[in-house]
Amino acid sequence: MLGFLTARQAGVDDPLRLRRAESTRRVLSLKLNPDRDVDRIHGNGINTIDIEAVEGRYMLSGGADGVIVIYDLENYSRKLQYTCKAVCTVGRSSRYVHKFSVETVQWYPYDTGMFVSSSFDKTMKVWDTETLKPAEVFEFEGNVYSHHLSPIARKHSLIAVGTTDPKIQLCDLKSGSRIHVLQGHRAEILSVRWSPRYDHILATASADSKVKVWDVRRASGSLFTLDQHNGDKSKASSEAVNMAHNGRVNGLCFTADGLYLLTTGTDDRMRLWNSATGENTLVNYGKVCNESRKRLQFTVSRGCSPEFVFVPCGSSVAVYALHTGELVTMLRGHYNNVDCCEFHPDYQELYTGGKDCNILAWVPAPRAPDVEEESKSANQAAADLSSVNPAFQDAWSSDED
Repeated sequence: MLGFLTARQAGVDDPLRLRRAESTRRVLSLKLNPDRDVDRIHGNGINTIDIEAVEGRYMLSGGADGVIVIYDLENYSRKLQYTCKAVCTVGRSSRYVHKFSVETVQWYPYDTGMFVSSSFDKTMKVWDTETLKPAEVFEFEGNVYSHHLSPIARKHSLIAVGTTDPKIQLCDLKSGSRIHVLQGHRAEILSVRWSPRYDHILATASADSKVKVWDVRRASGSLFTLDQHNGDKSKASSEAVNMAHNGRVNGLCFTADGLYLLTTGTDDRMRLWNSATGENTLVNYGKVCNESRKRLQFTVSRGCSPEFVFVPCGSSVAVYALHTGELVTMLRGHYNNVDCCEFHPDYQELYTGGKDCNILAWVPAPRAPDVEEESKSANQAAADLSSVNPAFQDAWSSDED
């Protein structure tokens, strides 16, 4: 640590190097925090969680019971042991509550005054946070598996929606209407994700084993379809051409810089793709257990070097090194399957939700004091005292002596 500070002060190192190194250390030391609880509100499994990016203070959760909860993650008591309180709930008693399981919740990227939820009741609702009433309701013909707002868009306010219909729906927040559909998949759309780099690039994953990348400004079809064999027809059977996985693709996640796209499938594989070219980077993550029939919410760290991937794997969360595929650790604490996880980039914390109705907080272990450095500094201080110039030593004596 002192070496990083000295090099930064001297201008030898990049100013961000210390920040990346400390963020990486914190992620590698993540453990279940016994002193932090999250209010248990849901009466059934937790399908989705989201932390707002404006203050990093409020967290949304949506459950299989149709309930939506907003938590305050701030520690007001300043005590070591505290509970993240639920500040408001759209519960079963509310007339506006979703009738069936809530599959996705997301904060509006620029303001905590609004959030969006979608459900198996075939609706997507845009909520006013203050009144907890829907300002807009979009109705669809089938169950809604996933929706996503672009985290960077300034020129449009489109919500991409994936349903049991093979067509991707684009809904406009400004007009309150469905303005466009993207056609190309042959089965239900399990996950949709906007690029955090370009506001017009959208990735979609389907039960037809395919992942497509779209430019929504174009009226024609998708830009490209991801192929696990990178176009090598000798390795692929005629049925497996342009398939990202050998099963349903139910998870999508861009890296923070938008340069790479991660996908997960029911073939127990996770793949890393170059988002610009669609090339499979062939990183081997080994077997990544995935039995989910719906969307799987996983996440990638931000600000670390290297970056890490957090993937639900049964009742645990597997942590992988992004570019090498190395399994770093398994986070164990849930009593049942984990369905969602969300990384908090401000504090390098992880929140996970599962079928045991719990949300768990995984927090970095505090940095242990460097004993070697402490002993060195103590020895140096003693040496400095012993080597004081005699001219400056206290030679005072009393007359009595």
